[in-house]
Amino acid sequence: MTISSIQNLAAQLSASADSGAAGSLTEEQRNLIQAVKAVNASGMLGEENELTFVLDRALGRTITQIVSKQTGKVVEQIPAEYVVRMAEELNRG
Repeated sequence: MTISSIQNLAAQLSASADSGAAGSLTEEQRNLIQAVKAVNASGMLGEENELTFVLDRALGRTITQIVSKQTGKVVEQIPAEYVVRMAEELNRG
C-alpha cells in the first residue's frame, strides 16, 4: 500500500506559506488539514490519540485512522484493514 498522510499535506502547506508559493494545495486540502487540526486540538479523541487521513494511492481511497501519539499504532481505521486488503486483492485480479 502506497500512502500519503495528512501530515505530508500539512508540511506542504507550511512550506508554501514559508516560501510564499500559492496554490500548491487545493482549497479542499487546506480545509481538511484545518479540520483535522481542530479535532486533534479539541481532545475529542483523548489526549493520547490523534485523527489522521491517509491516501492509499494504489486504491485511490482515503483511509481515516485514529492513531496513538505514544506508540504510533492505529487504534481505529475506516475502512477496516481487512477491507483495504480485500480491495487490493480484487484490484490485482
